[in-house]
Amino acid sequence: MQSIFKPKFFSLLKAGYSKKQTQTDVLSGIVVGIVALPLAIAFAVASGVSPEKGIITAIIAGFIISLLGGSRVQIGGPTGAFIIIVYGIVEKYGLNGLMISTVMAGILLIVFGLLKLGNILKYFPHPLIVGFTSGIAVVIFSTQIKDALGLSIQNVPSEFIEKWQTYFTNINLYNGYAIIITLLSIFISIYFKKLTQKIPGSFVAILVLTTSVYFLKIPVSTIETFFGTIPNNISVQMPYFDWTEIKVLIAPALTIALLGGIESLLSAVVSDGMISGKHRSNTELIAQGIANIITPFFGGIPATGAIARTATNVKNGGRTPIAGMVHALTLLLIMLFLAPWAKLIPMSCLAGILIVVAYNMSEWRSFVSILKGSFFDIIILISTFLLTVLVDLTIAIEVGIVLSAILFMKRMSDIADKRIETFIDSDLIDDYSDLPKEVSIYEISGPLFFASAKTYSKIIEDIGLKSKIIIIRMRYVSFIDETGAHNLKNSILSLKQQNVKILLSGVNKEVCKSLTDYHLVELITKDHIFDQFDKAIEHAKLHLKK
Repeated sequence: MQSIFKPKFFSLLKAGYSKKQTQTDVLSGIVVGIVALPLAIAFAVASGVSPEKGIITAIIAGFIISLLGGSRVQIGGPTGAFIIIVYGIVEKYGLNGLMISTVMAGILLIVFGLLKLGNILKYFPHPLIVGFTSGIAVVIFSTQIKDALGLSIQNVPSEFIEKWQTYFTNINLYNGYAIIITLLSIFISIYFKKLTQKIPGSFVAILVLTTSVYFLKIPVSTIETFFGTIPNNISVQMPYFDWTEIKVLIAPALTIALLGGIESLLSAVVSDGMISGKHRSNTELIAQGIANIITPFFGGIPATGAIARTATNVKNGGRTPIAGMVHALTLLLIMLFLAPWAKLIPMSCLAGILIVVAYNMSEWRSFVSILKGSFFDIIILISTFLLTVLVDLTIAIEVGIVLSAILFMKRMSDIADKRIETFIDSDLIDDYSDLPKEVSIYEISGPLFFASAKTYSKIIEDIGLKSKIIIIRMRYVSFIDETGAHNLKNSILSLKQQNVKILLSGVNKEVCKSLTDYHLVELITKDHIFDQFDKAIEHAKLHLKK
């Protein structure tokens, strides 16, 4: 356990912190805390929960992830990727269902970490990640149209197509003031950074537009319209555990865990490149799991590593987990003393901020680039994207993973077939002019696994039946799986029935162990397995002389 779970904070604490770096981390943490405030509120509201839940998540989960995580600079909290998941769970199972599924997701993340699956999660195909990330961006954008246009619609359908039909049907209900505030919010969020990088544009947009709406008494919806006053305290909440409900929450919990794990590790990888560091992936997963188990009991929602806030931390000089913990403490102070004022924030202002967030996470350049690539990547990208937008993120991830695996198998099978054709058509690379005509040689040109096993075995059988002895060269065979062993065994049995002798050459230790495990050594016999091809040739010639 100790070798798997090694938080960066304690490793760095043991090495010692310099006073200068600590000061830089504190300042960076304060800046990131200010950046996180409008995003935490916006993500919560867009997810269908009250604003303080987003702030609480950034405080509790953000502190735990920095304290126990495997990255030096990771900033944790609510992210845009979870909006559609949280919204769907709340709509279907309520806040109690959200709490339980988040805790379950936390347990799964810890299990992932303990099983050392950190590296495996990082190998999800890029088209799959871009597909559901772009899909999430489109869904986030679509959820903000009501507030961006100030439409006075009571119930907006959750389905994508029905949602847009409702928007077009009620377009005449738009509020011109809300549209202006949305556009100003977008403009300030994007262009304020040209004046200074120290203060985030989204924070300035909230300050300026909230103040303007309040003093000019502009008739637009605010947070108070929907949620009332935002509490400035954190209390412990206990969920009601219904075992029948837990069964149906396994799927959304798995989605939260997978998406949280992927996003956290992607964020950690990106930040590694920015600071020339190296995170501990399994420790990071365990920390994310602990954070998601604890946070719901204080009223929080799912949390993960946030790429944008982590990058902001790095750019402001943050290099240790102290910055992340200070970011959480900064948000705590803001909540304690300024929360009551947050109720005045216009919903159209938050819509503008989230539209910018959606654009930034859309990865449209990567999307277009993949569309110019291979056919297999395009299938994965489009399938995941459409399922995310039109059906459900859970199904999108599940189908995306299965589809990626199937297409990977197809690719490997195609590669194996090409190798087989190459070796058949080459008339063998080496010179066997002195080889007796009763001896045939066939070389397996790669792993003997399920994608290629049937083809290899059929060719071995066809060649072997024309000979008295067949030498199967296995110098390029790196491994054999159960399907490969099964097919090879059937071919050997068929050849032995026709009194064809089988010799193996170039067998490495790992493959030899597999042959033993699958009982092929007993079938071929040890004295017919050789580590060098010359020895197999010599044995074949001696056998024919008998």
